[in-house]
Amino acid sequence: MTGSVLDGEDLVQESLFQAYRRLDTFDDERPLGPWLFRIAHNRCIDFLRRRGVRDDAELEAAQPDVFLPSDPPGPDLGRAVERLVLTLPPMERACVLLKDVFDYSLEEIAGLVDSTIGGVKAALNRGRAKLAPQPDVPQRAAVPDDLSRLLHLYVERFNRRDWDGLRELIAADARLEVADRFSGRLIDSPYFSRYEGRTIEWRMAIGLVDGEPAVVALNSGASGWTPHSLVRLDVEDGRVVGVSDYTHCPWMIPAATSFDVSLSATRP
Repeated sequence: MTGSVLDGEDLVQESLFQAYRRLDTFDDERPLGPWLFRIAHNRCIDFLRRRGVRDDAELEAAQPDVFLPSDPPGPDLGRAVERLVLTLPPMERACVLLKDVFDYSLEEIAGLVDSTIGGVKAALNRGRAKLAPQPDVPQRAAVPDDLSRLLHLYVERFNRRDWDGLRELIAADARLEVADRFSGRLIDSPYFSRYEGRTIEWRMAIGLVDGEPAVVALNSGASGWTPHSLVRLDVEDGRVVGVSDYTHCPWMIPAATSFDVSLSATRP
């Protein structure tokens, strides 16, 4: 739905936290899965609206609809469909993914996205119609030079265990998120000492994850350096203002649609 495993993981964490806070509203006579999915789906919709995706989608929705057969295009599309649906508005995006990738029934989808079967059919048909003439997925812009330099400095100093040098790159009030383990000011956490105290040999490298630059943590093993987890840096005015460390979420790398890492950054 988000087009980025990094954004997706953040929304999963937010959805689980929201669900925990709303447990008193859950009817335990109904299935838990659809209730959780609706929370996550609504968080995705809010995220996409904030990112401005919906504006262009509304213009496209004003065009005459072309209705295609209701049969799914087939399971072989898999990841191709996942990439293509990033061009669609949120409702159509959800319906195409749920039907053509995950093979939910129309009745199940209607319950998951809080719509009617007729509404799901309409969104599904609109989405499929738009996918046929628009096979190209927009690419993210190139990484700015100043951000690239900051990432290289961050990785270089992290690999040297130069914690004081790292702090020079980080704003005093920078926020730290470590999956579901910590949320607060980086200065109030034992973040760097946790890495320094690790017994397994590790290094950092620069990677592209679903087209977005990120820091990749690698572990050393018999087969060499292996990507283990991801770190996202939020940068403003040449300083790191936020660190999201997904060290407890190793499933994110295999879940990424595209992933590339520069192993040259592992050298001391």
